[in-house]
Amino acid sequence: MFQRLGKNTEFKKVYNFGRWKSNRDLVMVVLKCDSSAQIYGFSVSKKVGNSVVRHRITRQLREIANKNVNNIKVGYKIVVIAKPEVAGKKFDEINKSFLHLCRLQGIMR
Repeated sequence: MFQRLGKNTEFKKVYNFGRWKSNRDLVMVVLKCDSSAQIYGFSVSKKVGNSVVRHRITRQLREIANKNVNNIKVGYKIVVIAKPEVAGKKFDEINKSFLHLCRLQGIMR
């Protein structure tokens, strides 16, 4: 299991000091921290779709992070931002995009 970013100030800290990488579906911002866990934040804006679509994508991203918790190094704050193109994608395609960004960021074990 992973921890979650809660406050807006935590998100802003990751945005300001983290490394940004993106692909067609997602944007990932990673910041090294002193924690012995993975700390995730998920951002799905209104550009992606209505509330049903946004919540479905958020649940899928949470499940992908939970599924890959053993494949990713600990000690990072990770913010995943969904682009509007992700709305029509299936779970496996989103998972591939997530893992691609993890490899680009160098946080895979």
